[in-house]
Amino acid sequence: MAAKLEPFAVAPAQMKSWLNTSLAVSSSLDPTLVHLVEIRASQINGCANCINMHAVDAREKGETEQRIYLLSAWREAPCYTDRERAALGWTDALTRLSEGPELERAREALQAHFTEEEQIKLTLMINVINGWNRIAVGFGLFADLADIKATAKAAAA
Repeated sequence: MAAKLEPFAVAPAQMKSWLNTSLAVSSSLDPTLVHLVEIRASQINGCANCINMHAVDAREKGETEQRIYLLSAWREAPCYTDRERAALGWTDALTRLSEGPELERAREALQAHFTEEEQIKLTLMINVINGWNRIAVGFGLFADLADIKATAKAAAA
């Protein structure tokens, strides 16, 4: 699929700012949790670009194939901790916000496993990945991970 436009070329200052915000938010949480949230939200949003990129990155950081493959069925899979389940439930609830009913239950699990500061950081992380999904899906982006990393490095400089 050919991209409809190149966001970093069209709005470089805004995209650089968005990238820097994304990096700051993601670095404030446990990397394993970040990868799970990124992949799960991207699955819900149907963002092939982000699923590809974050699955490759998660593997590079030591995440197992089993846990990556089972994210789409995380509720039934026994390989996630209660804390990870709370984060995934919050990811599902916020990514599917208009569907509503699971929000209260997800918030209760979140509060049981995360401090208030962590709750805000995780919520920001969910917002960040949902934003990237909308940029990638909205403009038909799909890039090889090496290309994405090179663009991110250049934009951060």
